[in-house]
Amino acid sequence: MAARQRVAESLNAALATALADDPRLYLLGEDILDPYGGAFKVTRGLSTRFPRQVLGTPISEAGIVGLAGGLALAGDRAIVEIMFGDFATLAFDQVVNFAAKSVTMYGRRVPMPVVLRCPTGGNRGYGPTHSQSLQKHFVGVPSLAVYELTPYHDTTDLLRGILAAGEPAVLFEDKVLYTDWMRRDGAADDLFRYDVVGDWPGVARVRLDDAPPECIVVAPGGVADRALAAMRRLLLESEIVTELHVPARLYPVDLSPVLDGAGRAGRVLVVEDSTAGGTWGAEVAHTLHTELWGRLRRPVRLLHAADSVVPAAPHLERAVLPQDGSIAGAVEEMCHG
Repeated sequence: MAARQRVAESLNAALATALADDPRLYLLGEDILDPYGGAFKVTRGLSTRFPRQVLGTPISEAGIVGLAGGLALAGDRAIVEIMFGDFATLAFDQVVNFAAKSVTMYGRRVPMPVVLRCPTGGNRGYGPTHSQSLQKHFVGVPSLAVYELTPYHDTTDLLRGILAAGEPAVLFEDKVLYTDWMRRDGAADDLFRYDVVGDWPGVARVRLDDAPPECIVVAPGGVADRALAAMRRLLLESEIVTELHVPARLYPVDLSPVLDGAGRAGRVLVVEDSTAGGTWGAEVAHTLHTELWGRLRRPVRLLHAADSVVPAAPHLERAVLPQDGSIAGAVEEMCHG
């Protein structure tokens, strides 16, 4: 049996596999070379194994992403590590106005295999400029795909598929998730099982065997562990059975694997770390509400971060971001309110 891997280790192995499989692939970023190996050690060992393909760069996010786009136009491929996902805003023009538009604006389809890896999210005490979840700013851009790492989806398969699609993509990686264990053998924990359903990359469905759920929770990978803790709490303290759906691709949105279970439950809670307004969660809630209108017992509810910067103080940070307690409270209100 293969040794268990943490999410960061799984991502490191996926990057190594991608670099070994394709000599045209480059990994670019600030401080990613050994012995440092990146701010979160995801690239540790890769520059030693692949010195030609793993390149350290100056501190210029716009320059790095522009270089990646140029490599893609020349027939190569590029993965960029943005040290903190917050700094992807400095490369927004290169992502939205160059990489994404280059796919279609030349009169024929042009492959643009560029992946931005963005460590994201709070619950680490890093403060307002290093803790944001900026997924919503990249949702809805034509030819730009948005993904989020999860502990339920095979990381090597996910990265291989993103590169094979030939479109620029942003891969959000929750920083707290890095130290979490990859799930395997269908076990989410000692109570709940999971499987991955739907077309690639699919949606991970976490549930209590075949027990019918009273509510479906839809959450991205970075929120998945908090949602799972809420599921345990709801089951053990309130005898409420819930089911969690975790997509790996956030945009384009594919909710077909969610519809059947959500329709049977009649209650849906969507959770995200973004602040309200034009978010991935709002798009999911709107789509589900429209598709399931005749089967819903309650309106689809959206739980998001407070309208605030993310504080550095741990108790204030927890109050701003959705936690297992607030997720459980929202479900209880939907079921018994």
